[in-house]
Amino acid sequence: MLSETPIATEEFAYGLDVAGLDMASLAESLRAVVADAMTDPARITTWTAEVMLADQAIGLNMLRRFMQEPVTPLAAPAGGDKRFADAAWTKNPMLAGMLEGYLVRARAALKLVEGSRLPEATRRKAKFALTMLTDAMAPTNIPWVNPVVVKEAIDTGGGSLVRGLQNYADDIRSNNGKPRQVESSGFVLGQNLAATPGRVVFRNELIELIAYEPQTAQVHAVPLLCSPPWINKYYIMDLAPKRSFIEWAVRHGHQTFAISYRNPDPSMADYRMDDYLDRGLMAALDAVESITGTKQTNIAALCLGGTLTLILMAYLAAKGQAGRVNATTITNTLVDFGDPGDFAVFTDEATIERLERGMKEKGFLDSTQMAGTFDWMRANDLVWSYVVNNWFMGKQPPAFDILSWNADSTRMPAAMHSQYLRTCYLHNEIVQRGTFMIDGTPIDLKRIETPLYVLGAEADHIAPWRSTYATIQNVGGDDLKYTLTNAGHIAGIVNPVGNPKAWYRTKPQASSSENADAWYASSQQQTGSWWEDWAAWSAEHSGKLVTPYDLPPGESAPGRYVRNEDGPPIPLNG
Repeated sequence: MLSETPIATEEFAYGLDVAGLDMASLAESLRAVVADAMTDPARITTWTAEVMLADQAIGLNMLRRFMQEPVTPLAAPAGGDKRFADAAWTKNPMLAGMLEGYLVRARAALKLVEGSRLPEATRRKAKFALTMLTDAMAPTNIPWVNPVVVKEAIDTGGGSLVRGLQNYADDIRSNNGKPRQVESSGFVLGQNLAATPGRVVFRNELIELIAYEPQTAQVHAVPLLCSPPWINKYYIMDLAPKRSFIEWAVRHGHQTFAISYRNPDPSMADYRMDDYLDRGLMAALDAVESITGTKQTNIAALCLGGTLTLILMAYLAAKGQAGRVNATTITNTLVDFGDPGDFAVFTDEATIERLERGMKEKGFLDSTQMAGTFDWMRANDLVWSYVVNNWFMGKQPPAFDILSWNADSTRMPAAMHSQYLRTCYLHNEIVQRGTFMIDGTPIDLKRIETPLYVLGAEADHIAPWRSTYATIQNVGGDDLKYTLTNAGHIAGIVNPVGNPKAWYRTKPQASSSENADAWYASSQQQTGSWWEDWAAWSAEHSGKLVTPYDLPPGESAPGRYVRNEDGPPIPLNG
C-alpha cells in the first residue's frame, strides 16, 4: 500500500476525503507503467522470463506437496494478512499451490511498477491501483475455494449460505449492492452517539452551536469551544458515553460548546474558507462570548477544525484581537503541509481540476458517491472481507461506533474544497508568512502567541506526527506543549481513559527551536490516555472556578444539522 504501517479501516475514506481523490489518475498511472515497460524491451523480457521461471517452480512445488515432500514456497503471506490464516492454506496441496501462485504473480506485477522510470508520484498511484486489482483476484474471494467458507457451510448444514443469500438480497435492495461494513441499527444519535446532554443555542446558515449542560457544581471561568472538522459529522468529538472527549471535558469542569456544521447543498457551492471562518468558527466564538459574557474563550480543535482555528488565531492577531482566544488545543492537525503524509499522493493540479469538473454540476463533493470509490481502493479491508463475512458465511458485520460515525458522511462545498486543496496540499501557503489571505487579511502564524497544547498521533497517516509537531515551529509564542499518543488519526481523539495499551509521550514545554526528533528524545512516555494530561494542562489555562453560566433555551442536542435537517435561524438573543 502507501505505507509500511497499516492504515486503520475507519481512517481510510476520511483521509482520502481530506486530500482529494481522482480514480482516473490511478488508471492513467497503470497505463503509464505498461507504456514505460513496453519501451524498454530488455527489462520487459527479463521480467517475463522471471515470471515464467516462477511458474515452473510453482508447478514443481505443487508436485512435491502431493508427494508429501518438504516445500519452501516462493512467497508467503505478509504478517498480519488474516485472509490466509486458516491452516488449510498451507496443509492442503491444492490450496497451498493456489496461494503461492497468487502471491508470486501479485509481487511480480508490483516489481514491474517499482522498476518503472516514472515519477515517484505516478509510481505510488500505480502501486495503489495495483493493490486494488490484486485484492480482487485473491483466491479467498472464490467461495468454493475458501476453506473457511466451506467449513462454515458444512457446520451449519448450508444455513450459512442461506443467510448469506438473504444478506446479499438485503444489500442489493437497500445498500447499493455493497456489503454492509457496520451494523448501525443499534446506534441512535442523541442516545448512544452524540449523547452528552446539551442544547442548540445558536443557528445560522452554516452552523449550529451546541451548549452542553454543566455536570459539575462549578465550571472554569473560561469557556471551551470545540472546533471539529467539517469533512465529517462533529460527533467524533462526542462519540459515545465514556468514549467522548466532549463528555470528558464537561465532567472536568469546562463550560463546553461545540460547532455542528450543516451538510452542504447546491446553495453553498460558492462557500470558501472565508465563509467557514466568518459564518462558522468566528460566529461560534461571537456566540460563546455573548452567551457567557466572557471576553476570552479556549478552543479545542481537531484536524481541519484545527487548521481553521490556527487561521482564526492569526487573523485575530492581525486585527489586534488575539486576546479573545485564551488557550488552544490542536489535535491531529496539519498547518505545515510540506510533508502531508500518505494521502498527498492523490493531490495534484490534474486531480483537483477533475474534482472541480465533477463538482461543477452539483456544487459540492458528494462523499456518498466518493465513499464507494474509497471502498474499492481499500478493497481487501473495505469490500472483500465483508463479502466473505456477510455474503459467503452469512454473518453480520460488527457493531462499532467509529465505523457508524464514519458511514455518516458529509459533503463539501465545491469552491471551499478546491481552495483548501490548492492552498494547503499544492502550495503550502499557510506557513508562508503573509502569503495566504482570508477576508482580505494576510495570515502570519508567527503572530500567534496564545498558549498551545498540540497533539500528534504516532500511527496517523492523515496528519503524520512530525508534521503536526511543525505547528510548534511555526507559531510565535513560548507557552507550548506537545504530546504524542500511540493511536491513529481517529483513535487519537477517541482515546478514553482505562485502555491498558494506551500511552503518550510529553514533557512540560516544547520549543520552536527543537525539531520533532529532538523533542521525542527528550520526552517521557506515560501509560494511559493523553486526556488525563490534557485535563491537567487545560485546568491551568481555564481560569478560576465559578458558578455555571446561564444558558439560553434551545432544542435538545445534537440538533438538526447533524441529522441533515434544516432549521430556522436561532439568533443570539434566543
